[in-house]
Amino acid sequence: MGRQQRSNLLQGTLDLLILKALALGELHGLGISRRVEQMTRGTFAVKPGSLFPALHRMEEAGWLSSRWGESENNRKAKFYELTKAGKAQLGAEKSEWDRISVAIQCALES
Repeated sequence: MGRQQRSNLLQGTLDLLILKALALGELHGLGISRRVEQMTRGTFAVKPGSLFPALHRMEEAGWLSSRWGESENNRKAKFYELTKAGKAQLGAEKSEWDRISVAIQCALES
């Protein structure tokens, strides 16, 4: 699939992708968006209108913590990282995604 043909995120996958993007360490919003695009080989591009409400919701849930700092281009940016609860949530969401993807694969093969 070319970069021009980006897919819409499936309901419920945005949290999983954000949590996975942050599993290697803290990132600011643009960094998270870039990492998701990189991890999905360009299939998913997370727009700010989806990303920032999700980050706020996930921080409220206790899955992320944040701090203000400077980005690589010396601009003020909010950096996010996984909390212990966020790491547990990543595990739970990955398990659920594995279960769903097996079920979809079974349905497609029948």
